[in-house]
Amino acid sequence: MFKIFQGYQLLEAYHKRRHENRYKPAKLVKKLIFSFIILCVTLWLWNAPADMYGIEGLTVIQQRVIAIFAFATLMWVLEVVPSWATSVAIIGLLLLFTSDSAFLMFQNVATNNQLGTDLLATGAASASAAAAGSTGGILSGGALAATLADQPVGTLLSYKEIMATFADPVIMLFIGGFILAIAAAKTGLDAQLARVLLKPFGTRSEMVLLGFILITGIFSMFVSNTATAAMMLTFLTPVFKQLPPEGKGRIALTLSIPIAANLGGVGTPIGTPPNAIALKYLNDPAGLNMNLGFGEWMSFMLPFVIVALVISWFLLKKIYPFTQKHIEINIEGGMKQGFHTKVVIVTFIVTVLLWVFDKATGLNSYTVALIPFVVFSLTGVINKEDLEEINWSVIWMVAGGFALGYALNKSGLADNAIKSIPFDTFPAILILIISGIVCYTLSNFISNSATAALLMPILAAVCGGMGDRLDAIGGTSTILIGIAIAASSAMVLPVSTPPNALAYSTNLVQQKDMARIGLIVGFISLILGYGMLYVLGVAGMI
Repeated sequence: MFKIFQGYQLLEAYHKRRHENRYKPAKLVKKLIFSFIILCVTLWLWNAPADMYGIEGLTVIQQRVIAIFAFATLMWVLEVVPSWATSVAIIGLLLLFTSDSAFLMFQNVATNNQLGTDLLATGAASASAAAAGSTGGILSGGALAATLADQPVGTLLSYKEIMATFADPVIMLFIGGFILAIAAAKTGLDAQLARVLLKPFGTRSEMVLLGFILITGIFSMFVSNTATAAMMLTFLTPVFKQLPPEGKGRIALTLSIPIAANLGGVGTPIGTPPNAIALKYLNDPAGLNMNLGFGEWMSFMLPFVIVALVISWFLLKKIYPFTQKHIEINIEGGMKQGFHTKVVIVTFIVTVLLWVFDKATGLNSYTVALIPFVVFSLTGVINKEDLEEINWSVIWMVAGGFALGYALNKSGLADNAIKSIPFDTFPAILILIISGIVCYTLSNFISNSATAALLMPILAAVCGGMGDRLDAIGGTSTILIGIAIAASSAMVLPVSTPPNALAYSTNLVQQKDMARIGLIVGFISLILGYGMLYVLGVAGMI
């Protein structure tokens, strides 16, 4: 979806560099080693004795899910392949080995509540061979077959439900957001909005910095933070020409874009994938069923984002002060005139209003997300070529995470794990601190979407098992929404987020500058965000 955005050249260069780095000989050798390790770990977990896990009543299907979960975790953390490719693999593995449309040999195991005659025969043959060849060994073939035969198999997962994760209502929410962004860029509405919104900030350097921070944050609530960062960095190009190269103003302006893009995405459920993932588990009718709406999310996240952005502005202008006091802003390009532009403006306003007031209208945010898709399709604002610009990699990434969560819950693995580990005896504050630290740390090194996809289903099950004990910290929402905040607060390294990478690629900032401001802003964002969630949760407002 990036080709129609201003700043596409930056994105193209960023993706080209990542592609080239991925296929360097040294990288390939490293990936092959990682792949071998992941394969060994996955197979070991798949075939290990059930009592090794310490989970009472562990079934064969649940053990396979554990192996697939470990596979996904290692693939995402080590980045052997792109995150979305790992998600596709998750869905494929679940379908092939745990569903009611799996290979017959795996289905027969489950339906007969035993390993099946073929495996038992193999085990018996192995046992005979082992007995003839030796009398020792850790576990003979016959013993292995008997051990596995004694293990309950569990219920096969529904292949329809696994496939349905790609059509989850949250996915529709993302598609609606992408369609709005594509239409805005196609008609020039984004550039026009940037020009109009930046004008009130005048020409004082510090106020121009504030303008770029706030406008970038606002755009990131409705447009991909990657596309937003590329667009706003392009708008900065004429500004840089006016600033002396020896001053720190260029650093402040460049760093303001990724910081604002990362924090701004927290403001709406469609701003960044971790938000939507949190919303799914909070609103799952079969789970927490909190019925948290789009407007409710914005009601407490928007003030948080504004405060965090203003604090970021204050820090940037103090740490990287301007030597030139005035800057003229000149944004090229403008809004196209005509019927399509009017349709986009009206539809954008109506969609946002329906999102904000979803509880009053009765239309949930997922349904509203399809309105721009319908309107733009019927009026010709978007065509089939535009559909190819949708960021399908993000959608596959999220769908794979949902499939993993579905497997954890429907296989009964989450419930069994909760019963085996006494989470209800853990202090609520410990769960809060550990989850936040783990999410923040992982998100600095891997995709924040992958981090959320790994942590959300586990924490949703843990929170469900702890019941009223979480009231002391504001409830389940503090944990799950806190994960979304922690994921977006991770911005220490160029690899932490695409906006960071884009800003770093300008060669106007050094990694130490990004790490310095990233640590400070991230820490403040975590404290501010978790503090807000705690107060709202205890007050019963979420």
